[in-house]
Amino acid sequence: MPILPKPLQGFGLTFSQMFKKVTTEQYPEDKRPTAPRYHGRHVLNRHPDGLEKCVGCELCAWACPADAIYVEGGWNTEEERYSPGERYGAIYQINYLRCIFCGLCIEACPTRSLTMSNDYELANDNRQNLIYTKEQLMAPLLPGMEQPPHPMRLGETEQDYYLRADPPAPVDVAVEQGT
Repeated sequence: MPILPKPLQGFGLTFSQMFKKVTTEQYPEDKRPTAPRYHGRHVLNRHPDGLEKCVGCELCAWACPADAIYVEGGWNTEEERYSPGERYGAIYQINYLRCIFCGLCIEACPTRSLTMSNDYELANDNRQNLIYTKEQLMAPLLPGMEQPPHPMRLGETEQDYYLRADPPAPVDVAVEQGT
């Protein structure tokens, strides 16, 4: 095979790319779906009666390697109840200028209050708008939910909220192994 001069070898990659089919995405008019386990914007979830799942334990803030989460817990009273526990997240902020979307905060949350959605459109031209507050992070109220503060509706104690109503059936190891 003849050896091409050096300038023609340099243009080899350019010429090979010139005749490939071009893939053009019409973003933002045509948004492609993300993968099911994509780590996007955070969401603070609620119980079925509308109370917040966040108990203000600050474990998510401690687990964050980028120091992007700020949580300040407050105390529930019988007159003003925001979560079923003793405490709730009075101030909750996530700084998306620092967040690396690693998901360690999700793993640290003991009540599964914090999850990540598939929302990836977080660009903004104002740095202050990229610090999301509790109001922006809270999941919307669904039908049948009531805006906190209000008394507990799913039971009398905190355990009624956090323990499963239907415990899993015991598994017989001998039957499962086929012996």
